Amino acid sequence: MRSELSIGVREEKIRAERPLEEAQQVRPRARPRRAAPLRRLVGLLLLVPALIVVIVLTLALVYSAVTPPSTLMLGRWLTLQPVDRQAVPLARIAPALQLAVLTSEDQRFCLDHGVDFGAIRDVVDDEDSPSRGASTIAMQTVKNVFLWPGRSYIRKAVEIPLALALDTLWGKRRMMEIYLNVAEWGDGIYGAQAASRYWFHKDAADLTRQEAALLAAVLPNPILRSAGRPSAGVRRRAARIQGMMGRTEGLAACLRR
Repeated sequence: MRSELSIGVREEKIRAERPLEEAQQVRPRARPRRAAPLRRLVGLLLLVPALIVVIVLTLALVYSAVTPPSTLMLGRWLTLQPVDRQAVPLARIAPALQLAVLTSEDQRFCLDHGVDFGAIRDVVDDEDSPSRGASTIAMQTVKNVFLWPGRSYIRKAVEIPLALALDTLWGKRRMMEIYLNVAEWGDGIYGAQAASRYWFHKDAADLTRQEAALLAAVLPNPILRSAGRPSAGVRRRAARIQGMMGRTEGLAACLRR
């Protein structure tokens, strides 16, 4: 009788321990099933920015030889709005316009590497300072070609490294050439050639210093300001730019062959 009781006790103990052993065996197998979707999600999150970088670098290489559209132009095409742009090489854009834009937009264009960190620090220190004052021609070109308009810290965080990279990849002449071919100079008017034809009825190569200064003067807001029908404020700004062009001519050495 005692042996039968002991056997019964052992069987009860085995039955009680079996669920615990089975649970311990099942638990390690369940972890990989829960971890797999998480690993896939992390992989996708890492893959997306990597794909964006590859696409941007591929486009940058293509745009080193082919004049790109701007994101504003793409937006107008997608919404079936007209776009007036005739891409021309820098050699067919008057040196006066190149100098006027450099004078008004980025006098350190030939000296910086795409980003003026000193100007950015000044803007950060002075909350009332306009952000455009820290935006170089390279940064504006990157924004026009790859990014979106409007003020955003996220956009700036992308814009700065891209400007540094493309300033090296494209060089100064190509950067200015792309900028002058994608800059907006009126409603649906993009690039120096289209702007010259529309506002002054001549090619960009034939612009005078006064006409070049007027085009440069409207760049901060080409929709509200007109180069062909300039307001008194635009005329004053153009006169200031034209007066400075003689003093900044030496700063445009990187644009000469």
